[in-house]
Amino acid sequence: MASDDIAQLADALSKTHVGDGELSYKGLGLKLDNAESAEQLARDIKQYQGLRALRLEGNTLGVEAAQAIAKALENKDMLQRCYWSDMFTGRLRSEIPPALRSMGSAILSAGARLTELDLSDNAFGPDGVKGIEQLLKSPSCHTMRELKLNNCGMGIGGGKILAEALIECHRQSSSLGAPLRLRVFIAGRNRLENEGASALAKAFQLMGSLEEIHMPQNGINYSGVMALASAIRHNPELRVLNLNDNTFTKKGSLPMAQALRHLRNIQVINFGDCLVRSEGAVALAAVLREGLPILKELNLSFGEITEAAALVVAQAVADKADMEKLDLNGMHIDHEMGLYVFGERRSSDDEGDEGDEDDSGNDDDDDNDDDDVSDDCNEENEEGSENGITTNGNSPVSPNSPVS
Repeated sequence: MASDDIAQLADALSKTHVGDGELSYKGLGLKLDNAESAEQLARDIKQYQGLRALRLEGNTLGVEAAQAIAKALENKDMLQRCYWSDMFTGRLRSEIPPALRSMGSAILSAGARLTELDLSDNAFGPDGVKGIEQLLKSPSCHTMRELKLNNCGMGIGGGKILAEALIECHRQSSSLGAPLRLRVFIAGRNRLENEGASALAKAFQLMGSLEEIHMPQNGINYSGVMALASAIRHNPELRVLNLNDNTFTKKGSLPMAQALRHLRNIQVINFGDCLVRSEGAVALAAVLREGLPILKELNLSFGEITEAAALVVAQAVADKADMEKLDLNGMHIDHEMGLYVFGERRSSDDEGDEGDEDDSGNDDDDDNDDDDVSDDCNEENEEGSENGITTNGNSPVSPNSPVS
């Protein structure tokens, strides 16, 4: 190793944060290719007594470096939190699974009991999930409370492997009298699609302990949304539900609205850019009127919601004491000259291209026309809808309603 490299590494390691059981190398930009380059870091870990949290975010580890670090972790039985996001920048995809496998095996050898594992922003794909599969099934994860795998490119295959690992972890931990009670699950931008989401929904339903679910931008259509809706019914402590930028349509929106009726602790719902459509928005409004007593944020933006349906939603939240933010941006307002959206004007010719493009590949495409008809929210009869909503400028919504 060149003397300049050693000096640079020594300087970076001098900035290491130590305290409260946490050893942090976060954001140091270390490029650790082999055992020699990781020698000092491994020594620090080995000498740190009472290690509870290890931060390696923002560095890059090769297979040999990971093995050296793993060796240092083999006696760290008090380790609870592994912040290992963005840890393989510039590495071959084939390098990541063995690196993860060696570090996971070290945790098993130590007999550590993890409460948090963050591997976000590591593009490891399905093979990367296989690299942590043994760890996730082990007693070291029976105590897991937060699992963060955002932007990892898991795909359908990775989603299925992950779901099976969580189910097995729950089975084994339940047999010991202390079932897995995962609270936070984050897996946005992973291309899980319907099959991956449906597999994970089975794990969610089995655990029944989730407080936060974040699964935005996963290419999930209505069948996957329906599976998730069935699962969240069994997670009564759910506080945050973020499914932004997936595709509900009426077929997913209505079951999801029914599932929300079972939640009394939900505070944040993000269904923005989910094509909930007007009928879905009205169904959600009915749930808002009857329940969701401590809801703070609701995002239904850019979901092809008409003005009439948006007003129904706004009226439903007008009396919510804890409501802080209602986002209805991008609702559709029909005019003779075209289709207008808040902040922009689009030709009505564009509407057909967007309506159901994410539903392509589903066997029920013939039903999409029914969605469009039902989602008109009786626009021809807006002057006197059963909800008392009018669109002629005399809105019943309180001027103090928290509408974004």
